[in-house]
Amino acid sequence: MKHLRASGANMTDILYAAPLSLFSGKARAYMDWKNVDYVEELCTPDIQRDIVIPNVGRPVIPVVKTADGSVVQDTTRIIDHYEAALPGPPVYPDGPVQKLVALLLELFGDEWLVIPAMHYRWNYNEEWVYGEFGAVALPDGTREAQLAKGRETGARFKGFVPMLGITPQTIPAIEASYEALLADLDRHFGRHDYLLGSRPSIGDFGLIGPLYAHLYRDPASGEIMDRIAPNVSQWVQRMVFVKEPLSGDFLAGDAVPDGLLPILARMMAEQLPYLQQVAHKLAVWAEANPGADVPRAVGMADFTIEGVTGERIATPYSLWMLQRALDHYRGFSPRDKKAADALLGKIGGDIFANFDLPRRVVFENHAIHLAEQTPAA
Repeated sequence: MKHLRASGANMTDILYAAPLSLFSGKARAYMDWKNVDYVEELCTPDIQRDIVIPNVGRPVIPVVKTADGSVVQDTTRIIDHYEAALPGPPVYPDGPVQKLVALLLELFGDEWLVIPAMHYRWNYNEEWVYGEFGAVALPDGTREAQLAKGRETGARFKGFVPMLGITPQTIPAIEASYEALLADLDRHFGRHDYLLGSRPSIGDFGLIGPLYAHLYRDPASGEIMDRIAPNVSQWVQRMVFVKEPLSGDFLAGDAVPDGLLPILARMMAEQLPYLQQVAHKLAVWAEANPGADVPRAVGMADFTIEGVTGERIATPYSLWMLQRALDHYRGFSPRDKKAADALLGKIGGDIFANFDLPRRVVFENHAIHLAEQTPAA
């Protein structure tokens, strides 16, 4: 990991981030693997006030400021920026089906595994994480001052937990689903270094955010991962402590390991029905609010995990992530579509193949907006 820049240094890119941040973990892992010339600065309240909010419009983490002064926000945007700007092996596979799988698993990691990540953080690691929040807010403060400030700052994040669908009713199902996912990932990483071979893909970087910053790094949940899924812990270490940047290959022949099938099937069963509700709720909201800015959430949507139904915020941003995979799939040649459909048939993927997207969204100026045109029928 790159560290704090020297005073006055301004000829390299800066990653404003924090150790406890889920998406900082994703961006940092990618930038280290891509061998980006960057330094990391702790995103303190002063940095938020002086740099992030004036450029992005709201306090958010992580943010990259490039050497030419441009600001890039959102981890997928950050990755795509460097994929276009730098030479070296891409994290997007050339194989059409492999790329589809990688895009799906980025969506799964970014937008769904936040549920177990936030559950384990706030229901297993709460006292510890207050110190982490305090260290960001008061990096030079005493331990007592950091803990006091951390409780104040952390209370806002803890308040998000029920809105994510984490309740006494759903917690047993969330834990059962997460432990089953760990078991599936453990079997896969016992055979492969990364999801699709010996090179990390965009899917690996989607998964590393929650699986590192919350579920590995937080002590109580890290102990669970080490005990249940040691191969996953070793994958986390490969992703975070990069020994050979720009190395490895994706599996030949556009092959998708069988070990990924139960993971993709879990995604299709849990996340896609929720996303279908979000898509319909966004369309209803857009009809009722012409010309309005798209909010962070358009109400609440049901979801079901391990047979237990809960309710969580309906986030239009998730649809932008989904569109990346849908657009790739819907642009396939007949031959590639046949191969993709064979895979989707093994994982309950009809809900993805036939996804109804009444309104498209775009990500511009650091925010989600409705696209001007609705999708073609």
